[in-house]
Amino acid sequence: MAAKKHDAGDTKKRKRLNTETHEAPKASKLVASKKHKPDSVAKDNKNKKTAPLTGRERRLHSKELADARKKKRKRHFTLEQELARLWEKMRRHEIAKEDRAKLVTEALQKMKGKIPEIAGSHISSRILQTCVKHCSQAERDAVFEELQPHFLTLAYSAYAVHLVKKMLDNASKKQLAGFISTLHGHVAPLLRHMVGSVVVEHAYELANAAQKQELLSELYSTELRLFKDLVSLKESRLLDVMSKLGLQKGSVLRHMASVIQPILEKGIVDHSILHRVLLEYFSIADKSSVTDIIQQLSSPLIVRMIGTRDGAKIGILCVKYGNAKERKKIIKGLKGHIDKTAYHQYGCMVLVCILSVVDDTKLITKVIIRELQSILKELVLDKNGRRPLLQLLHPNSSRYFSPDDLASLNLSIPSLSLKDQSEASSLTETSKVSLGDKESKDDIELALNEVNKDKTSVDDSDLAESGKKDPFVRRQELLIKSGLADSLLDICIESVGELIQSNFGKEVLYEVIKMILIL
Repeated sequence: MAAKKHDAGDTKKRKRLNTETHEAPKASKLVASKKHKPDSVAKDNKNKKTAPLTGRERRLHSKELADARKKKRKRHFTLEQELARLWEKMRRHEIAKEDRAKLVTEALQKMKGKIPEIAGSHISSRILQTCVKHCSQAERDAVFEELQPHFLTLAYSAYAVHLVKKMLDNASKKQLAGFISTLHGHVAPLLRHMVGSVVVEHAYELANAAQKQELLSELYSTELRLFKDLVSLKESRLLDVMSKLGLQKGSVLRHMASVIQPILEKGIVDHSILHRVLLEYFSIADKSSVTDIIQQLSSPLIVRMIGTRDGAKIGILCVKYGNAKERKKIIKGLKGHIDKTAYHQYGCMVLVCILSVVDDTKLITKVIIRELQSILKELVLDKNGRRPLLQLLHPNSSRYFSPDDLASLNLSIPSLSLKDQSEASSLTETSKVSLGDKESKDDIELALNEVNKDKTSVDDSDLAESGKKDPFVRRQELLIKSGLADSLLDICIESVGELIQSNFGKEVLYEVIKMILIL
């Protein structure tokens, strides 16, 4: 065994010696071959991939990148410090306008060329907003020009969105038109984004009628999204647009559903542009599609929608065409928001609709009437707050409701409006009976005469989707059995002088006195 190990060691030594003796000539041959390589071979070597970096080289490369980023952050931090110093001075209330203008100009000079980057920063974007607020028009235009290529990117930034809105507030008509043009083809993706939707809504509110139609049209169909000049201002309704361009109803419905559904799933329902799209969708959608949308909206989401004109119309339609379960969800979703809703210009009409069509008077009394009773005097004296009360005292009267208000109450969805006119007219006749189910025949006739004397009362046949309960019985339960009538009477007795002097209070006082005389 020892001999075998000795022989193996000798052979290894001989191999090592042979490699050392032949290493030099091989290297020289390689050098020589490199010198005399043809051009084609050299080109092939160039095309070959470079050898991977070693661990040491990778560490050096990453260190260089880290140093570069560190220097960039340091420069940015230094700039932020300088801008913050100027900001602390320029935002003081006691500073003179001339001094503030100088500070703003100095800050904008430091930001020049870096404004898009600064707009997305948490701290620096606020400084830029202050500068835009107090700078001259020429400086503001310069900032707008620098931001213009980056508006779409900034629209998705949680910090830059406030600056974009401020720029739009101060934009000229030409600049606003240019901004709306940059949104073309991106309206639907932006509406699906929590921050981007705010930018689209702000532009929609500031836009004129033609620009609003431009923003809306690309949500209707693929053709209108690709070719924005197909629609004119005359065709403001979707049905008119489809008729003029010969668009297929099925294609339009599929496109609108693909736009609306993701937005509703994310709960981004606050914006008036979406409310308008939903109304147009209701005008052409089939029964199942409309029912699905109503089912989705019959929740606390409806509270966030009724703050706009079209949003309140959507709320009214959901109340009118929703089933008992969906109406219950809507009413419970309003719990805790009744006071704000009653004072709101459009929201109060949703309450009026609920009091007019929902059969579950116990739920209404528990959720709505109880909250109204706690602020009854304030409601009586308020322009909007008195409307739910007047609807119970004198339903659908043009004396107290404008034509637009009555039109919104009479809205209908074509695919769901299948009630017979005879049923509607019969409901109308029963709704005109005054309060008091235990009155004699003569008293009932007297009540009918009192109501029919006022020719301003509007036929509520379009509210045929009001459920199975007699409207007269519903009003009696909401006014008398709930105790609301007694509370109204107490308010009128205690504050009769104040109510007479109020333009709004005297109307409620008149209707309460009229109710007492009839009863």
